[in-house]
Amino acid sequence: MAKLVAIASFGKGTWAHLIKLCEAEEWEKIYIITDEFGINRFPKKENVEFIKVDFRTDFEEIKDKVLLALKGKIDDWDVGLNIMSGDGKSHMAVLSALLGLGLGIRLVYVEDDKLKEL
Repeated sequence: MAKLVAIASFGKGTWAHLIKLCEAEEWEKIYIITDEFGINRFPKKENVEFIKVDFRTDFEEIKDKVLLALKGKIDDWDVGLNIMSGDGKSHMAVLSALLGLGLGIRLVYVEDDKLKEL
């Protein structure tokens, strides 16, 4: 599991958790799904690629943006996925995009500064 896909949207403490998650593993690539605010504020790292979405739009638009942004970029069978940040609409859209790419997902999080999987 060398790639991470995560949402950086809203929710108290979720960005701090996501920053720890990014540092808890030697990720080959990290895809952060966020809006303009997130792109301007989330700590930038060399292996991070932002996927800009408007969380106020509908499911299909978010899904399509994520699908197009990731198409051909992930060659592993599965990816780490963190959806602690955001709401059900963004979670469903991202899950649908990843599954639409034929990927398996592993729900990952950090606990005691260590990568954990559900």
